[in-house]
Amino acid sequence: MTEIVAQSSPLDRAQAAIREVLDGRRRGFRTILPMAGPAVVVSIAYMDPGNFATNIQAGAKYGYGLLWVVLVANLIAMLFQALSAKLGIVTGRNLAELCREQLPRPLVFAMWIVSEIAAMATDLAEFLGGAIGLSLLFNLPLIWGMIVTAIVTYGILTFEKRGFRTIELIIGALVGIICLCYLIELFIVPVDWAAAAFHTVVPQLKDAAAVTIAVGIIGATVMPHAVYLHSGLTQVRLTVHNDADRRKLLRYSNREVIVALAVAGAVNMAMVMMASGAFHEGNSDVAEIETAYHTLRPLLGAAASSVFLISLLASGVSSSAVGTMAGQMIMQGFVGFRIPVVVRRLVTMIPAFIVVGYGVNATNALVVSQVILSIALPIPMIALLLFTQQAVIMGSFVNDRATRLAAMLGAAVVLLLNTILLLQTFGVPVPFLGE
Repeated sequence: MTEIVAQSSPLDRAQAAIREVLDGRRRGFRTILPMAGPAVVVSIAYMDPGNFATNIQAGAKYGYGLLWVVLVANLIAMLFQALSAKLGIVTGRNLAELCREQLPRPLVFAMWIVSEIAAMATDLAEFLGGAIGLSLLFNLPLIWGMIVTAIVTYGILTFEKRGFRTIELIIGALVGIICLCYLIELFIVPVDWAAAAFHTVVPQLKDAAAVTIAVGIIGATVMPHAVYLHSGLTQVRLTVHNDADRRKLLRYSNREVIVALAVAGAVNMAMVMMASGAFHEGNSDVAEIETAYHTLRPLLGAAASSVFLISLLASGVSSSAVGTMAGQMIMQGFVGFRIPVVVRRLVTMIPAFIVVGYGVNATNALVVSQVILSIALPIPMIALLLFTQQAVIMGSFVNDRATRLAAMLGAAVVLLLNTILLLQTFGVPVPFLGE
């Protein structure tokens, strides 16, 4: 038996370890690694280059004033990622598949189109982030940075053939690099910890521009493709046939969501604090990733700027791979047949190259992409709410009253911010909001 296990694939070993946990043959710390993975992969969506762009703008212009938005966004993200994971574990299907099966065809078509637009906006942010990091780190033209990012991303995606575990480990390693980079930044950049703590829990929106950035933070934090993806990642790990196993998987899934997204939230807060400490006093007009890099070097030295670029590069490459996985899952779920990864890669990659080819400002494009994502976000959120509160779909795992109310409140916050953004876009005055 030992010889058979030794010769088995990483996928077989991972599934065997998960089964041992569910059967009670692994206990304590030995259960952590086999059960971790989906939320770690999804967490990269909450640390992608779009977060860099919006968080730099938030910290530079408003100091610590928008930290509370990061906290609120992260709490909403935790809730909806937990619900997405639950949907996959309980039903054995992902959110896009359930939309195709349960909703009217015209609505499904409209949801697919909006989801594809959101996937393109996601890829735009991720490709640009990786390309900016490469171009600054190695003094390359931006278009060459995008080509290298595309090649590296495709290389990572080829490991999907070895099963979910290999991809989880690669993405987990890149998440670790990003976290380490921002831990280092907090030791380099001067931080007013008392002010940061105060603004984390006290809401404040100084003007209309703050609302735009706040919506961008929501769009960069609670990601539509991550809501779709999580249900699929839990779906493929292990087939379960009884409610006892599903309950155990849900307990481990919820714990992983809390830990992984708490880490992602801490990284986002560290980004805002870094930008606040480095730029708010004297350089509050810093609004672009390239400017942030060039400003960091004379202010805080080569170490701060280099660590910043390494984290951006790790973020761009890993989130681009995860974005492609999500896009593939969304397209397959809505249309009902498998899409080659090369086709999926090209569908969302080409618009990013067009944007760069036309010379659009990279950081502005990043921020706009996050606003697009924020506007697309209510669609999977509402669909997820709809399905997880139906007993015919979820059985005994249907949302309880407290979960239902919390999810409705989270969705309402996102819808409210999006409504304010649309009013601003069309020049409609927003009551109680300064100019």
